[in-house]
Amino acid sequence: MRNKSHFIDGMVAAVCTLLAILFLIACQQSQQPAASSAPSETKPATSDIFVVFEGPWAIAPDPKDANSVLAIAPKTKSHRLLAVVPANTELDAGVYDVSVPGQPSSSKPELDKGILHVTFDPQAVQRALDRRGDRYAIRLPRPEAYVAETRYPSRVGPTYPPEASTEQNYATAVALRYSVSSKTGFQLAGTPDVGGAFKPLLFELSTGTMRFTIDPLEVHLHDEDCHAHARTAFHDMTTLVGLTLYIDFPESPADCHKTDPQGLRSQKAQLLESVPAPAGVSRPGENSGSVQTASIVPPFGRDLHFASRWISRQTEAAIYFFHSEGGACIVPIPVGG
Repeated sequence: MRNKSHFIDGMVAAVCTLLAILFLIACQQSQQPAASSAPSETKPATSDIFVVFEGPWAIAPDPKDANSVLAIAPKTKSHRLLAVVPANTELDAGVYDVSVPGQPSSSKPELDKGILHVTFDPQAVQRALDRRGDRYAIRLPRPEAYVAETRYPSRVGPTYPPEASTEQNYATAVALRYSVSSKTGFQLAGTPDVGGAFKPLLFELSTGTMRFTIDPLEVHLHDEDCHAHARTAFHDMTTLVGLTLYIDFPESPADCHKTDPQGLRSQKAQLLESVPAPAGVSRPGENSGSVQTASIVPPFGRDLHFASRWISRQTEAAIYFFHSEGGACIVPIPVGG
């Protein structure tokens, strides 16, 4: 009996000891941090940078690359050379590429409602790109957004003069926004149409902004009633990229239409449309990727044709005569895509 009692006491002691051990193990495990899983990947911090275009630019999808866009502008005698900051250089006519660190956005870019949104003919854009000597072309990755930086009230439409209902504070400087993990590693490369090779430029966007600016030679003329420079610049730009669009300004007197090169272009187009084109001859608007288009003018339209050329020469002479520093174009920048 005593043996049986000793056995029971021993079993109780063993169970108690086992429970105590289990309790200590549980306490130790509760005090230890849970085993960490593999470290999760964290996205690098990003910041917004902006590539700003100022002047008579048009921004269109690249006809040969869905992930790229093209900023195209005419090179004219009424403007200075294309200035690039912070590269601190001037560019002559040519095709250039801007490399932005990181991949282009896969989604459709956001578009500020103040930006003139248009549809480009890819063939007209390609013709403008293929020209040499009288246009600038900058190729960039497709941005995340187009942002209006500066605005000016004007009217834009497919008929001349544009309807009053089209009046809006259109963007006259447009910024392409990108999200990047580093402000270093930007590159400007390309090929001028004439002259020697262009040495690629590497730079840092410490301020977060890069600018491509085409300034007029004349003082600019926000107080000049007709805004003759802006009308001519818009005419040159739309003709270059094949857009049938006209600009007008709400504060301009109606008399301004008499000397507006856009009005002459509109009248000429209407005259030519009323006469069948000879076999094998293209109308001026049918080869619309050029700033200066050689055309067949019917006999009764020659006076208008020569008047247009005379006004163009007089305008150019006036620009050089009154040439001075400063100013910026107030031309709406059309954006497609």
